[in-house]
Amino acid sequence: MFSMQRRLLALGGLLACLAGGTAQADTPVRLLVGFPPGGGTDAIARTLAEKLQPLLGNTVIVENRAGAGGQIAAQALKAAAPDGHTFFVTHDHTISVLPLVVKNPGFEPARDFVPVAGFATFANALAVSGGTPARTYAEYVAWVKSQGGKSSVGIPAPASTPEFTVKLVADANKLDLQPVPYRGSAPMVADMLGNQIPAGIGSVPDLIENQKAGKLRIVAVVGERRQPLLPEVPTFAELGLKGLEDMPYYGVFAPAGTPQPVIDRFSDAMAKVLAMQDVRERFANLGLAVGYLPQAQFAAREKAYTQSWTRIIRTSGFQPQ
Repeated sequence: MFSMQRRLLALGGLLACLAGGTAQADTPVRLLVGFPPGGGTDAIARTLAEKLQPLLGNTVIVENRAGAGGQIAAQALKAAAPDGHTFFVTHDHTISVLPLVVKNPGFEPARDFVPVAGFATFANALAVSGGTPARTYAEYVAWVKSQGGKSSVGIPAPASTPEFTVKLVADANKLDLQPVPYRGSAPMVADMLGNQIPAGIGSVPDLIENQKAGKLRIVAVVGERRQPLLPEVPTFAELGLKGLEDMPYYGVFAPAGTPQPVIDRFSDAMAKVLAMQDVRERFANLGLAVGYLPQAQFAAREKAYTQSWTRIIRTSGFQPQ
């Protein structure tokens, strides 16, 4: 139950919203991001902030609370007043996966957060470094077997969907693949570019520029269909690996207790931003499939995705740490 102070703050945000703004004019709207500046999520949030500001009639800033796979930012969202000042721009890992793999993440999404809007999906992908001779998924599997069936695969964070994808690939091909966790995609990609690690699994937005430059080779992608930016790259399903058809999502969340008119106003503004041609092109170039989902549809999408990965994680035998 919210304290009287939080309820009063929420009421203040609601009144400001009904007057024509999301929050008090002298208080900026914060978009929390759980990753450092310069990464894919940060770039996405900054585009949203730029476009949302005139629509909301208020200053919109990006606040990076990096660390622990978005856990720090999620805890900050939980602690924020539900008054329309604070929203969380995040992908699936923090909301759908972290609570399944961490015993005490410091938040419970269903209790502490409210979905606002979904705005994109993206694909994770398996890529090989320039020093690895493989150019296709089959050649990569054959190369690992030529190394005694053992190899390492970089992942952006421990106990993330890429880690479980490594296990699925290993089990399907009877390989001994060891996931090597990094603190985000940037250091993982740097090691791949330096041939310090032969392969990695990360998001297409984090891999696509080096794929275009020929420095990395993406050999398989998650999803039911091939990616528009990578029409030549097969999906894992095409390669016989089932269970990776559900694509990760991006969305916006607010603290539980945020007044519904505030959520509706922000969600409506998101719909207008996502209809802008320059935004759609910018996100498409990052490997995102733009698709606005209003609150109820986004909540259903998040729930289904969480249930899907709950099955995968439990089947893997992983024990929350």
